[in-house]
Amino acid sequence: MKSSVIRLALLALLCLPLCLKAQTGKFINVRGKEIIDPNGKPFLMRGTNLGNWLIPEGYMFKFKSINSPRLINEAISELIGPDEAREFWEKYLHTYITEGDIHYLKTLGVNSIRIPFSYRLFTKEDYLGKNDPDRGFELLDPVVGWCKKEGMYVILDMHSAPGGQTGDNIDDGYGYPFLFKNEASQKLTADIWRRIADHYKDETAILGYDLLNEPIATYFNAAELNPNLEPVYKKITAAVREVDKNHLVVLGGAQWDSNFKAFGPPFDSKAVYTFHKYWTDPTKQVIQDYIDFRDKYNVPIYCGETGENKDEWVGAFKNVLEQNNIGWHYWPYKKMDNVAGFVTFDIPAGYDKIIEYTEKPRSSFEEIRKATPADREAIKKALYDFINNSRFENCRPNKGYITALGLGTK
Repeated sequence: MKSSVIRLALLALLCLPLCLKAQTGKFINVRGKEIIDPNGKPFLMRGTNLGNWLIPEGYMFKFKSINSPRLINEAISELIGPDEAREFWEKYLHTYITEGDIHYLKTLGVNSIRIPFSYRLFTKEDYLGKNDPDRGFELLDPVVGWCKKEGMYVILDMHSAPGGQTGDNIDDGYGYPFLFKNEASQKLTADIWRRIADHYKDETAILGYDLLNEPIATYFNAAELNPNLEPVYKKITAAVREVDKNHLVVLGGAQWDSNFKAFGPPFDSKAVYTFHKYWTDPTKQVIQDYIDFRDKYNVPIYCGETGENKDEWVGAFKNVLEQNNIGWHYWPYKKMDNVAGFVTFDIPAGYDKIIEYTEKPRSSFEEIRKATPADREAIKKALYDFINNSRFENCRPNKGYITALGLGTK
């Protein structure tokens, strides 16, 4: 009896490495320059970004003078009041992206999506009508579940980081990349990513974590700020690795995710380096620096954002990327009155009054009173019609754009 127990124990110990290997193999991984699927086969990302959902952007609302979530919320609160604005955002966040959207993307042949989010969804800071630190999980968990059901993968993208990582509207900050100058903001960023990673550490539908979207805009002193980028990435990655060794970390270059010169040799065995590219010539030459970086360090690269262009350009650049074994997430999935995206929806009647309001002077209470339309109910209706029009069932596919990406048009 004793010898049998010993034999069983030895057998279990021998099997342990195989079991651990099998468990690790459930996740997307890297092998040299390749991103590989759980079966060890190369995985080329083909998909889109869920822009304007958890990070509203002014241009996606047809606004010119206000462009960040904070400024958009201020305008809506001035128009319909703070209580109604809270109701608006609650409905918006639960309507703009639904299971129908995710299923549709799967039918097109999309295998992965990137989801931009604000760090404030994981804090007690006021953001789009709430200050609940669990709100991010409440919004993201269903989408991750829908993607898992469809066999799609998700990259979580911190589009807005504490202190501001970019210094422009997209980080919803205060006009400067204070993150790279402030230890408290860096600690909060790392703490939030640790919490996110701990929550999703066993979730196989998660491909990885895009730690900071488009850090350090071109308006600032690159020589001063760029040397801080990789050290901040190392802090965040260390926090992630305390709780999650399964998922990839995605590292974007400086100057709008365009400059890899801020990087030294890779510091994490599951790192993927990402670049964004808009409005350039759709040629290999414009991505050669990233290919050279990949070859030098034997690491994967991928294009996290591109698009916002004519169908001919979209198709040409997609071909350049794939010919060079580079996956992509085109921007955006959904946008009002737009042909440069996967789907679009109509501008509501009366919405022009909202646009007009945002373009008027509003720096004092007197100016706000003068600018506000008299019929607030009509404004409220136009805002809620925006939400209704954005529902998946009310969207229309941009077939030329989708076809240019080599995807279906169902």
